[in-house]
Amino acid sequence: MNVIIVEDDDLMADLLETVVAGLHPALRVFKAFTVSEALDLWRSRAPGLFVIDWSLPDGTGLDVLRKIRAADKNMPVVMVTGRADRDSILKAAHYGISGYISKPFSVEMLHERLSGMLKAVLPEDTSVETLAEMLSRKLESGLQIPTRMDVSGILGLMERAQDLSGGQLAERWQKEASLCARLLEVANRSSFRRTGEPVATVRDAISVMGVPMALSQALALALDTGSSFRSPALAQSARHHQAQAEAVGSEAQKLALVLGKKALEFQTAGLLSRMGELAVLNVMDQFVQQGGELTEGDIENGLREWAKQYGNTLKVQWRLPLAIRQMSGAVHYLAREDVRQNLLIMRVAGLIAGGQADNPECSRLLRHLGLEDWLESRKKTSDTGSG
Repeated sequence: MNVIIVEDDDLMADLLETVVAGLHPALRVFKAFTVSEALDLWRSRAPGLFVIDWSLPDGTGLDVLRKIRAADKNMPVVMVTGRADRDSILKAAHYGISGYISKPFSVEMLHERLSGMLKAVLPEDTSVETLAEMLSRKLESGLQIPTRMDVSGILGLMERAQDLSGGQLAERWQKEASLCARLLEVANRSSFRRTGEPVATVRDAISVMGVPMALSQALALALDTGSSFRSPALAQSARHHQAQAEAVGSEAQKLALVLGKKALEFQTAGLLSRMGELAVLNVMDQFVQQGGELTEGDIENGLREWAKQYGNTLKVQWRLPLAIRQMSGAVHYLAREDVRQNLLIMRVAGLIAGGQADNPECSRLLRHLGLEDWLESRKKTSDTGSG
């Protein structure tokens, strides 16, 4: 079922998209920022649900609602607005609003209200797409990657948000790839950017947006129904790729420190190096939830054919800084003639984390970095420590 979100604030639109997309795997979310865009999508996408802001650049949410009600008396329409006065609520009720949510709202409350509404409008019998059809379709809408965050834990953090620092949250979330990417995206929006330099670490991202906003973003992702795998085979594959990403981040940090660089940026790039694989696995799990069946070969082929495309799409969707995009991409491939030091570090980290420390490419890149003897000395240190 298609859902249209009409909201002119980029950040709020993306937060709403994250919440709505996580309500059910069959939902496909589209965003509009003006009345005219909303009406165009309504005519072309035949949605089953509208979520509309009151104030829009070329009119109001009521203008959209009036047009819809002239043709469809039953379309569920939820108004999300900062207007909580009696007259505004009565105006919306006059045109047959299905739900009215006042800003500021909690992500948990929004999730609960929309979940209840969807139960009444989602078709009980939805046809199952092929895996290729679903993977192709998901590229056109907001992608997510799985998260291991606990909803109750985040709610607990929200209760003591005033006592938390950005550094404490960064330390807690440093291995959560989806949340790290989301926070970097939000912090790099023009409305949040305080300098001309892109934000490249989670600690800095939280500092830019503030602890309350960071917690809201975390809760929206944690409430995603696709965040916990139902398929054991997919869960195992996800754990493998998550572990690989963490290993790359760890190795990249070590190399960066040896070369006197800021390590957090390299750890972030490593953590995001498997986001394409994780996003594909998430879609595969949604496919299984809708009645599809997968073999081990299907999983391997799906990852091989779609992971790179999904990873590139996510880099653009999340507005990651160009440096982070290039660094995470270098983990998988680096042209021989490319000798940029940051990219060399990431490629070496990817090879070491992948068990290819003895690969001739790894030796060549370490020579470029001036670290010919680094691996050997690390092995000796490790052997001495274990002995």
